[in-house]
Amino acid sequence: MLDDAPVTPTVLPSVLPAARLKPVAIWLFACAAAVFLMALIGAITRLTESGLSIVKWEPIAGALPPLNAADWAREFADYKTSPQYLKVNHGMSLDDFKHIFFWEWLHRLWGRTIGVIYFLPFLYFWQRIPAARKPAFFGILAIGCFQGALGWWMVASGLVDNPAVSHYRLAAHLMTAVFLYACLFRLGLVFALPKTEPAGAAGKLHGFIRACIVAVAVTMTWGAFVAGLDAGMVYNTFPMMDSHWLPPELMQHKPVWLAIFEEPASVQFTHRILALLTFCKVMALVWRSKKLDCTPRQRRLFNAAGIVALCQVALGISTLLTQVDIHLAVMHQAGAMTLLGVLVWLLHDVPALPKENQARA
Repeated sequence: MLDDAPVTPTVLPSVLPAARLKPVAIWLFACAAAVFLMALIGAITRLTESGLSIVKWEPIAGALPPLNAADWAREFADYKTSPQYLKVNHGMSLDDFKHIFFWEWLHRLWGRTIGVIYFLPFLYFWQRIPAARKPAFFGILAIGCFQGALGWWMVASGLVDNPAVSHYRLAAHLMTAVFLYACLFRLGLVFALPKTEPAGAAGKLHGFIRACIVAVAVTMTWGAFVAGLDAGMVYNTFPMMDSHWLPPELMQHKPVWLAIFEEPASVQFTHRILALLTFCKVMALVWRSKKLDCTPRQRRLFNAAGIVALCQVALGISTLLTQVDIHLAVMHQAGAMTLLGVLVWLLHDVPALPKENQARA
């Protein structure tokens, strides 16, 4: 769905003037922004360890928070049966519970809100959407529904014995949201900036841009592993991990090959390496673009990718050195989403070269 650029330029049907397409684009961008915000709320929910504060999944009734003392007493009583309360937060006060409850409730409420602001306008704009594009809209709807179920599946993993969600499920939940954000943003670009010209010289970099997007996605996946395992608290020095270039825990884990997936220090190390490799890849993309005759907007996008990548590395190191300061950590999450957004825009603005020109490129 992301790589939506065919060999020939993508041109929306002429029967739909720009005046009719612009509202659709604005709506899609608004949905993408809502998912972006959702990822940040989710980051706060994870960093404040609030994700297990609501132990039931009530899609309709759960939209309302507790409204009186009896409601709060019931919610708190339910939480007291959870592994997190029994093993981690035993003796927690009701006021402290209200704080963690708020973030998980807001996270779920915002997810429901995204569903509404996508589905209702979808019905309204139905006649404006070209038939060729309608499957993409249904695909986004399906991803959104799947994401809601995935969220509860993630939470349920921390309500049995271990008072922590599975870091694999956390990564799946985050990356589904990231994919949804990218699809919404890319589809919005299709309606806001339909391609009317063939690929220029920058088309040589289309495959490189896709590779950068994959690199960012893989790095973000390991970032989710870091968050799920609290691996950001293990070593808080850079560039070395205390006095080691390689964490000693790496070779101590059995089996060794699973260390980069499950052992906290090794997961943090892997995230560091992936982040630096991704940074180098993005900067190589920017450097290569300097040699090509790009349009002014393409040039701005390439430069923006380099600037955001540099800021993202700085945020990542700062988050590590401050032992995961919540403000920096949330900004780090926002930086990753922003970098992905810039690259997705580049993917749209730099279509692939026609096949007959690819060999000469």
